[in-house]
Amino acid sequence: MRVGDILRKKGTRISTIRMNETVATAARLLRTDNISALVVKDVCRTEGNTAVGMFSERDVVRAIAEHGAAGVNLKVSALISVQQLIACRSDDTLEHVRHLMNKNHIRHVPVIDDHTLIGVVSIRDISTALEQDGIRAAQPALA
Repeated sequence: MRVGDILRKKGTRISTIRMNETVATAARLLRTDNISALVVKDVCRTEGNTAVGMFSERDVVRAIAEHGAAGVNLKVSALISVQQLIACRSDDTLEHVRHLMNKNHIRHVPVIDDHTLIGVVSIRDISTALEQDGIRAAQPALA
């Protein structure tokens, strides 16, 4: 099974935030969209069209834990590492992406094909897909 298989079932909606937005804005988007991570886009180089990182609920917690209430006023860019965007492609296997997530201690990976952001997969997406695939494989064939 491939990442593209998950994206076809999941749809194409991608929630994003720009680097210069605040943690408070990011937290509101996470809550409003009922998700746990946003793709961070670069506001300078490419007018917001390049994914440079991920911002998650963990980042909100870290901002508040390290800076108290003032943490909500930090810029998203202060909490992400733009040097280390971990991404995958739609033709990558789920096993490969699960390995990337485990190795890097992350739960969300942007899917980028030909320099274009096409989706995001989560560890839950991968676990669910692998579980369903295992159930299908274990079912006896109908005669």
